[in-house]
Amino acid sequence: MDLAEEMLVGLARDVTGGTTLEYRGHTLDLTPHWPRRTMLDLVAEQTGVPAERLLDAATITGLAERTGGLERTGMTPGELLGTVFERVVEPELVQPTFVCQFPVEMSPLARRNDRDPRFVDRFELYIARHEVANEFSELNDPDDQRARFEDQLRARAAGDEEAHAMDEDYVRALEYGMPPTAGAGVGIDRLVMLLTGAASIREVILFPQLRPESPP
Repeated sequence: MDLAEEMLVGLARDVTGGTTLEYRGHTLDLTPHWPRRTMLDLVAEQTGVPAERLLDAATITGLAERTGGLERTGMTPGELLGTVFERVVEPELVQPTFVCQFPVEMSPLARRNDRDPRFVDRFELYIARHEVANEFSELNDPDDQRARFEDQLRARAAGDEEAHAMDEDYVRALEYGMPPTAGAGVGIDRLVMLLTGAASIREVILFPQLRPESPP
């Protein structure tokens, strides 16, 4: 989080001369340091339900039903927490905010947290209601990874089209060994939109939708 914040603040200063951006009717203040909040705490603030109750199956199922319904049957409390987060928290994340402590069900490739194995060591950065960065510690335990993939296969069979497929080659590679590793992904298109005030992603993509040449 320190690295991401330093990089993006430096970019903003180099490109715009400061840390204040005007974007889609919002004045964004990128002055460090940005808030670092857990998903549980953010959902609790927006719903009024205590954070310690949000992973109770009945409680989070009721919240999901009240905020738009269940996307499919058999969703776990962690998956439902992510769904409620997307519905009630993401629209409120205008100023830069790091969201951390993602449920393990939402992060099939991320390492479990040592203190609370219900969650993984992952964060996403939100600015102007958009996810700008996604970063996490890589899972390097082959047994845990295989079990995660199997959970994803069950979710796919239940109708989750975004569930991860089994990757036997990856699991086999982990069995040979992988050192502690972290991955970072920054959405360059959204970042350029923020820094330039572009209203549409089509304005910042180098090769927009190409049309065939007209016949001679």
